[in-house]
Amino acid sequence: MTSTPARSGPSRTEALVDHLRRRIVGGELVPGQKLPSENQLVTAHGVSRTVVREAILRLQAEGLVHTRRGSGSFVLTPPAVHDAGRPVPRTTPTNSVAGRMDLIDYRVAIESEAAALAAIRRSEDMAEGVQRAERAFAASAGASNPAGPADLLRLDFAFHRSVAEASGSALMLQALDALGPAMIAMPRARLDEAGAGRRATVVAAEHAAVAAAVVDGDAQGAAAAMRTHLRNSARRFLEESTGR
Repeated sequence: MTSTPARSGPSRTEALVDHLRRRIVGGELVPGQKLPSENQLVTAHGVSRTVVREAILRLQAEGLVHTRRGSGSFVLTPPAVHDAGRPVPRTTPTNSVAGRMDLIDYRVAIESEAAALAAIRRSEDMAEGVQRAERAFAASAGASNPAGPADLLRLDFAFHRSVAEASGSALMLQALDALGPAMIAMPRARLDEAGAGRRATVVAAEHAAVAAAVVDGDAQGAAAAMRTHLRNSARRFLEESTGR
């Protein structure tokens, strides 16, 4: 782990917050991943436990991490940021419920059309790529010991990216790459291993419907399946975020 230089007073807290924030927003620490333990952070950064605890509280306030008693602190979906000079479209921060709904609306517009184009334009290799990504997610979701939230998120994004790639539209693919895995909602409820597994089986079935339509060359069906999947994702996010 990269360490931060030792500093004194409040600046040590600021330095640790900045270091962890950069790792989260930059994608080095992905949503669902557990942060290093308090002891590890103390050793790696040469700071006191008080500094570590203050830094975690700051990150919680920013909506970047969630701490579960007895389990540790876990990364949440960060706000959309500028990635390598490419601005991510947003009107409100994506770590808010309203911002996440706005982002899903954007994804519906982009990804539904991408799915339709993928069904029309897909090459044999691209169709196989969509199927591989769909099966990889389904295998991890349906295993007797399902993958953890971080791995499921990575595979979820890989499926959506495979559809955009199959569309043949460089701009649509760039739009998803600019958003990155952070476009997949990661509310606190999804950090529970059992809950993540149950949810993933439902998502896997929705992915399968999209993949089948793309492979069959059914443009209307592919667009409708993607739209349904994303709208269902919005509904699930609201339920998980609000507890309703």
